[in-house]
Amino acid sequence: MFTRFRAGAEGGSDDLPCDTICPTCPCILACEISDEAPMNDLPIGIFDSGVGGLTVYRALHDRLSEERFVYLGDTARVPYGTKSLSTVERYAIENARFLEAHGIKLLVVACNTASALALPAIRESVGVPVVGMVGPGSRAVVRAAAGREIGVIATESTIRSGAYAREIARLAPGAEVVERACPLFVALAEEGWAETEVARQVAAEYLQDLRGGRVGALVLGCTHYPILRGVIQETLGGDVQLVDSGEAAAEAVAEVLDAEGLRRREFDTHTGRLLKERARRGRLCDDLDHFYVTDAAERFARVAERFLGSAPRVLEAVEVWGTDGLNTAERTVQT
Repeated sequence: MFTRFRAGAEGGSDDLPCDTICPTCPCILACEISDEAPMNDLPIGIFDSGVGGLTVYRALHDRLSEERFVYLGDTARVPYGTKSLSTVERYAIENARFLEAHGIKLLVVACNTASALALPAIRESVGVPVVGMVGPGSRAVVRAAAGREIGVIATESTIRSGAYAREIARLAPGAEVVERACPLFVALAEEGWAETEVARQVAAEYLQDLRGGRVGALVLGCTHYPILRGVIQETLGGDVQLVDSGEAAAEAVAEVLDAEGLRRREFDTHTGRLLKERARRGRLCDDLDHFYVTDAAERFARVAERFLGSAPRVLEAVEVWGTDGLNTAERTVQT
């Protein structure tokens, strides 16, 4: 299947007709992303620079099991951490507009780098509520620390941005914050090495000066890191409370849905009954959720199965590009 999308193009996108989006079950998705679909019945959009946001998808699914989700992994342009602020903003806006054009009621920026660098620009670019990682994660770790020292582990770009430190300082002036970049955790998670001796050695090296009760709570400031939660907890000891920024974001999404009256209400439809059944069984990655990637769909599916226990049943390769003059040439991605 070939799909192309131009962010910001007049008319929204150059996508295939909606009845080709989900060839396995078009009645589930195509009819509910039309202009006539009630806002409450639209899915929640999630984007990440790659696969790490799948842990946020799981957290959202666990917290909001009767909602549908649309996920975009920008695997063609990962990693964002090496890019300039203007480039991260451009990529993030393109991703946000892509998901908005597909019909969503709320957007989750499941990428700590994009949340740290581009959240204001994203919010200005779309007309739906936007939830990032940094705010919810900071609020949760401040509560968990209860006045004790706070630890933040994240990728180098997120640590360099100072986003967590600033937000924690705003929420708890005077709080002591220790930040550490743990870049190898990403590869360990994706390669399935989370429970190995190698992972334990890397964790011991990265976290050695956070041990011994130095911090009361630590926020996992990268969406890959929950995959290594066991090793991180083992390294720091049981007295340190770990905060998953994805789980904190899922709680924030639930609050926004309630405040805005956006919870799904209709369960008498075919899709609604399927959602009820899915919630009862706790299924992930079924036909009710749609996954898009911008490259390497097969690898994404493999890592998704490693992270979630099942591969996406509806996975589509797309190309997302904006109006930047450097991106005038049209390319095609095939699945």
